[in-house]
Amino acid sequence: MITNGYLLTAQRVQQLNDAGLDHMQISIDNVMPDDVSKKSLKVLDKKLQILAEHALFHVNINSVLGGGIHNPDDALVVGKRALELGFTSTVGIIHDDGGQLKPIGERERSVFLAMKEFEKKNFSQINYFQNNIAHGKPSNWRCRAGARYLYICEDGLVHYCSQQRGFPAKPLAEYTVADIRREYLTQKDCAPFCTVSCVHQISYMDFWRDPQTIPSTAPDTSASLVQIQSNGR
Repeated sequence: MITNGYLLTAQRVQQLNDAGLDHMQISIDNVMPDDVSKKSLKVLDKKLQILAEHALFHVNINSVLGGGIHNPDDALVVGKRALELGFTSTVGIIHDDGGQLKPIGERERSVFLAMKEFEKKNFSQINYFQNNIAHGKPSNWRCRAGARYLYICEDGLVHYCSQQRGFPAKPLAEYTVADIRREYLTQKDCAPFCTVSCVHQISYMDFWRDPQTIPSTAPDTSASLVQIQSNGR
C-alpha cells in the first residue's frame, strides 16, 4: 500500500494487520509544509508513531530530492526519523512531467549519497539505477510497462504508466493477451531516463529474459535526452 498517511489511526492500522498487509510506503517531502507540498514530517509524525506502535507490516518512508524541494537536507531529517521509529528509509529523485530525469545539483547529490547509506541493509539496495539518475546518466534496461506492469487510469484505460498516458490507452476490457505480449517486447523510448522505480524494480529481474525488439510507439523523447546528456549531469 502506498498512502499519504493522513487517515491512519490505531484502529485502521489494526485492520490492515488483520487483512494481512505486508508493506506500506509513505512519501514525506519536507520537514515543514510549504507551497510545494503539505506531506511534511510535522504533519505526519504522529501518524508514524501510531505505525511504530501498532503495525505488524513493513513500513518504508520515502523522501524526495530535486524539483521544487526547497531544502534538500529535509530528506536526511526524514530518513533519520524513519530509522529512529524502526522503519526503512529510501530516497527518490523528482522527475519532470513526462517521468523523465530532472538533473539535480551538487547539494542534492551529496544528500542522495548520504541517504543511500541508510538503505544498505534493506530491500532498496537493488535500486542501483538511482545512482545513474543522480548523475544524469541513462540506464540500459527493459521497461515492461504495459505487460508485467499495468497502469489503469480513472477512465479504465490501460497506459504504459502514470507518466506516459496515451500509450496504448486501450480499455481494460479490450486489453488482450496479445497486447500484453506485444508490450512485453516493445522497447520504450522513455526508459533510459525514466525515474519511475516501480517499473525499474520489476525490470531488475528481467536481465536474462528475451530482449525487447519491437519498435516503440511511445513519443520520441530523444531531443530532451540529448540535452540532458550534453549538460554533463
